Amino acid sequence: MKPAMAQEHEAEPGTGKCLFCQIHDREVNDLLFTGEEIYVRMDNFPAAEGHVEVVPIRHVASYFDLTSSEHAEVYVLIKRAQQYIEERFQPDGYTIGVNEGRAAGRTIDHLHIHLIPRYEGDVPDPRGGIRHVLPGTDPDEWLA
Repeated sequence: MKPAMAQEHEAEPGTGKCLFCQIHDREVNDLLFTGEEIYVRMDNFPAAEGHVEVVPIRHVASYFDLTSSEHAEVYVLIKRAQQYIEERFQPDGYTIGVNEGRAAGRTIDHLHIHLIPRYEGDVPDPRGGIRHVLPGTDPDEWLA
């Protein structure tokens, strides 16, 4: 039996089911591509137009627990997803991220890698990128 703490974050609210394990349920997953071990879906609450998630089919919480073949397929499908986004949305850049553990903001214990297109002007000052998830990351202070 899994610890209670893990169970509360694995289920989609109100369903008791893991959101990312419901691969073929069109009510919760808008699939783009499906590989042997990995799939790509549109994010349900996109941070930017074209935001996708790269997800293992196997229920696994940590990026560090992926098998070698899953890692290889993540690489292939994240490149394919980037090409899809490039053709349809023409972003100016990308942010790629994983919330690894609750301290990093993970809310569902099924690995999902965010590929977020970025656009000039989407934030006033993008310098430092993902460093801004923590306090004390003002890029102007790096020059001092």
